[in-house]
Amino acid sequence: MNKKLVSTMLCVAMAAGMLAGCGSSSSSSSASSEAVTTADAAATEAAADTAATEAAGTTKDPSQMTIGISMPTKSLERWNRDGSYLKEQFESKGYNVELTYSDNKSAQQNNDIEGLIADNVDLLVVAAIDGEALSQVLASAKEAGIPVISYDRLIMNTDAISYYISFDNYTVGTLQGQFVVDQLDLDNAGDKTYNIEFTAGDPADNNATYFFNGAYDTLKPYLDAGTLVVPSGQTEFDQVATAQWDTSTAMKRFQNILGSYYSDGTQLDVALCSNDSTALGVTQAIESDYAGSNQVIITGQDGDEANLANIVDGKQTMTVYKAVANEAVATLDLAVAILNGETPDASLIDKSGWDFDCTYDTTSYDNGTGIIPSYLLVPTVVTKDNMDKELVDTGYYTKDADFSPDRRYSLGGHNSGNEEHCEGISRRKGPEQCQFQGGAR
Repeated sequence: MNKKLVSTMLCVAMAAGMLAGCGSSSSSSSASSEAVTTADAAATEAAADTAATEAAGTTKDPSQMTIGISMPTKSLERWNRDGSYLKEQFESKGYNVELTYSDNKSAQQNNDIEGLIADNVDLLVVAAIDGEALSQVLASAKEAGIPVISYDRLIMNTDAISYYISFDNYTVGTLQGQFVVDQLDLDNAGDKTYNIEFTAGDPADNNATYFFNGAYDTLKPYLDAGTLVVPSGQTEFDQVATAQWDTSTAMKRFQNILGSYYSDGTQLDVALCSNDSTALGVTQAIESDYAGSNQVIITGQDGDEANLANIVDGKQTMTVYKAVANEAVATLDLAVAILNGETPDASLIDKSGWDFDCTYDTTSYDNGTGIIPSYLLVPTVVTKDNMDKELVDTGYYTKDADFSPDRRYSLGGHNSGNEEHCEGISRRKGPEQCQFQGGAR
């Protein structure tokens, strides 16, 4: 019950008491009693209406609210895009935004989130560097009554998480694995065999295992049948993981593999890489250390600019693109519903009218304290053949008029308004800079 309603009821009660004290006739007493009864009924009805409105959710003034966004790092392309898109979406609706980047350091991310809590933000959107390292600071957020959206990477072992929003991470790996199956026509391989090596992501990133498992599970029947062979024998996630999704780490590991198992002329057919930053390192290793002359199938994920140029140049074969602009739109609508006192569920998808595919999942993502309700967007396979359709025609990227397969493209560039320009292919409405260091997803 709001303060105005309480005040009205008190005034009515006081007025009724004064009338009862001044009058002595039964008619006055009866009139007074009737007035109080009527006022009580009106107040009860008003209280019920207020409670119903509050239960249904009320629209709050965005200009009076602040969204705290914690991203892993600003030096890597993927997270520059996410932070930029999220900030843009919330500010377009009038919200204040505090955006932090934590330089891929878990301790710094804890400090950044502590600062956002101290600034009394109304909601937190957190993409964790280490999904296991935030339980204590997020307990403080819960105590302060601040809802938390776990963004892209599931945050583990905390009950402070309200929702998880990401892409269907297992499907990302499935798409990569199925691409290999289709490219090599493994179902009709007969006695023919192919050599494959795996490169996975950061063990601290909960998504990395989903990516790897999606790909490995898809390819396992062919591995079991001997159609696919792993000469290095490295098929466990811990054996193929890449700390911080680092390009140079992936490159050095793959150089060792090529030197140890392929220097005698053994042919490598597939390098299954979980994302683009690791694919970049693997591609560099193949260019410098692979003795074979065949075109190796190289998978990736994210649609980083250097990798798109490599796809056009025939160095990388595919990437799984996740439209983070859509992820930001979904995060905005979810956050608005939470801030307005609603309890979002599958109906949010229809209410929001999104023009992209998304599912509501209440069974798959357990962070150690229970199932976290999740909104999962659907990723897309991008190759040289469909790049224009999936990336350029949709407005996510632009390309130069003289963009052609025989060109080589650099990541150095300049800004022009909201269009991020790099030689060859460039990203619309991206972050403030175009120079990246080969990054994590």
